[in-house]
Amino acid sequence: MPDITFSATVSGSVMQGVLVVTIDNPPVNATGAAVRQGLMAALDFSASHAEIVGLVLTGAGKIFIGGADIREFGKPPVDPILPDVVAALEAHDKPMVAALNGAALGGGLEVALACHHRIALPQVSLGLPEVKLGLVPGAGGTQRLPRLVGALAAVDLVASGRTIKADEALTLGILDQVVTDDLLDAACTLVQQSSGKSLRRTGSRPVPAFDVQAFEAVAEKLLAKARGQNAPAKAVDLVRQSSELSLDEGLQSERATFLALRDSDQAKALSHVFFAERQAGKVEALEGVMPRTLSTIGIAGLGLMGSGIAVAALAAGYTVIGLDQNDEAAEKGRERILGLIERSVKSGRLTAAEGEEQAARLTVTAEDQGLVSADLVVEAVFDDLDVKTDLFRRLDKVLRPDAILATNTSYLNPDEIAATTAHPARVLGLHFFSPAHVMRLVEVVWCKDTAPDVLATGLAFARRLKKLAVVAGVTEGFIGNRIFSAYRREAEYLIEDGAAPHEIDAVLEDYGFPMGLFAVYDMAGLEIAWKRRKRQAASRNPAERYVDIADRLCEAGRLGQKVGRGWYRYEAGQRLVDPEVTAIIETCRAAKAITPKTFTPQGILSRLLAAMADEGRALLAEGIAARASDIDLVMINGYGFPAHKGGPMFAAGL
Repeated sequence: MPDITFSATVSGSVMQGVLVVTIDNPPVNATGAAVRQGLMAALDFSASHAEIVGLVLTGAGKIFIGGADIREFGKPPVDPILPDVVAALEAHDKPMVAALNGAALGGGLEVALACHHRIALPQVSLGLPEVKLGLVPGAGGTQRLPRLVGALAAVDLVASGRTIKADEALTLGILDQVVTDDLLDAACTLVQQSSGKSLRRTGSRPVPAFDVQAFEAVAEKLLAKARGQNAPAKAVDLVRQSSELSLDEGLQSERATFLALRDSDQAKALSHVFFAERQAGKVEALEGVMPRTLSTIGIAGLGLMGSGIAVAALAAGYTVIGLDQNDEAAEKGRERILGLIERSVKSGRLTAAEGEEQAARLTVTAEDQGLVSADLVVEAVFDDLDVKTDLFRRLDKVLRPDAILATNTSYLNPDEIAATTAHPARVLGLHFFSPAHVMRLVEVVWCKDTAPDVLATGLAFARRLKKLAVVAGVTEGFIGNRIFSAYRREAEYLIEDGAAPHEIDAVLEDYGFPMGLFAVYDMAGLEIAWKRRKRQAASRNPAERYVDIADRLCEAGRLGQKVGRGWYRYEAGQRLVDPEVTAIIETCRAAKAITPKTFTPQGILSRLLAAMADEGRALLAEGIAARASDIDLVMINGYGFPAHKGGPMFAAGL
C-alpha cells in the first residue's frame, strides 16, 4: 500500500498491517488544525480498512508533539478541537501505540495518554507545562494522568508544570517501555501483540486509592511555591476531582476551567512572557551573521561566579580552562567546580558517568599562557576597573587574535575595558547572575566596537548554556541593575517619607516577589553596596536626593543576616522587625525635618512599579534595551519580578 496523506502535516504508511501515522509540523510538531484534522482522517482510514490491525502514532524529527500551535493563540478555535481528537483516539477500536521519538509536552502528552500504549526513546521528555502559561491542561490531562499514575504523582506534575525524562515516566507508569533500538519496529510489535485483546483505555480506569492527607500536603507545598498564581490552584482542584467525578464530568470541569483561565489577566501576562522569550536576543543587524565556532572556554577568576559559569559551560559540553591568580586559588576553584558537579550527581541531575565526563574536560592554571587554546574567555574577577583592565591587557598578549574576550562586570563600563585591548572588536559583555550555573538570565552587552559575529557568538554561547540571552547596550548597570537601582532608590525614599521596611517587603511579597527588597539586602550583605556608595560619594550630585539610612545601619554594625542584624533582626531562623532600626530611621527623618506619611499597600506598590517603568522608558529611549518585553524578561529572570504579572513594562501597559 502506498504512503497516505491525511493532511498537510500528517501522513501514514502501512508496516506489517500496522498504520504508522507520522506528524510532521515543524518546528515542534504542534497540534495545529491540520494536525488535528489529519489525526481524525487517519482514524477514519483505519476504521474503513479491515486489514489494518492497529496504529502507531509518532512524530517526524526529534519531537513527538511539542504542544499547542502558538500561531492559533488568540484566534477562534478551528474544528476539530483537541479534546474531541483525544477522545476519538481513546475510543478507537483498534490498538494504538504512541511511539515517542521526542518530547511530548502539553497537548502532546494528552494525545499520548489517549493512546492504549506508550513507548519512548531514553532521551524523551514529558510534561504538562500549561500552568506556566496561566492555564491548565485542556484536553484531558488532569483527568487521565491521575488514572494512570495516581493522584499524588499527577498533582505534582500538573500543578508544577515540570517535565520529566523517560526513566521517571516509566517508573511512574506513564510509559510501558523505554526502547533503545528501532522505536517503530518495537511499536508495531506491540500493536500486533495487542490486536484482538481488550484495549487499555486510560479514561476507563479508576483513580487508584490514595492518602488524602498526603495529597493535601503535596498540594500545599506546590501552592506555596506558586505565590498567588491561579492556575496551579485550579490544577490541584481538577486532579482532586478526578477521583470524585466520572471521566465525562471531570473533562467538562477541566474544559470550563481551561476556558476561564485562558481569558484571565494572569494568562495574558504569561502569554506575553512566552512570546517575549521567543523575541529575546533577536537583533536585526545580525541577520545572516554566523557565530564563530567555540569548543574551549576560558574562565578567568574562579570564585563563586566564575565557578558557576564554568559548571554551566561544562554541562553544555565545552572544554573549560580555569585561570586564577596563583596555584592555591586555582586549585580551590577546581575543587569548588568539582563540588558543584558532585552535588548534581548526588541530587540525581547527573549520573556518576556524566559527572566524571564533565570533570575530565576541566583544567585549571595560574598562568595566563594556560588560556592560549581558548576560543572565548569569560572574565569573572573582582568588579574593579583596574583589576579587569590589567587582566585584559595581559590576556591580549597570549590569546589568539580571533579569540573572544567577555567581561562579566555588573556596573563598570565595558567600553573602557575594551579600549585597553589591542582588539576591542573582540570584546563584549556577558553579565551572568549568581549562582551562574542556576540563574537563567544572561545580559549580552553590545559594546561600542563589538564586531557583529562576536555579538552573535556571545548569543549562541549563552543559548548553548541554556540561558535566556537578552541584548543590552552600554550603561551603568545595563538593563537589570539600572532598573533595580531605580526602584531601590524609590523604596528608600518611601522609608524616609514614612513607610517601614517590613511594610514595603510585605507589599512586594504579596505582589508575587519571592522575597522583599530589604530582606534580600540582608541576605546578600549590606557592606558591598556601602563600600560602593562610599567610593561614589565624591562624584555624587549634591542636588540629588540621597537617603543615608542604609549607611547608618552599616555604621552600627548591622551588615545583614550573617551577623544577625541588618534591616531586620534574626533570631532562631526568624526575621523580626527591630525597634533599633525604627529608631535609626526616625533619627534620619528628623535630621531632614521630614514629617512621616502613612502609605497604603497600593500606594507603596504604585510608586515602586512606576519607578521601574519610568526607568524602563528611559532605557528604551536611549536604545539600551531593544524592546519593552526584553526589560520584562530581565526583571522576571534576574530580579524575581513575578512572571504572572508580565514584568514591569507589561504591568504599566507598555
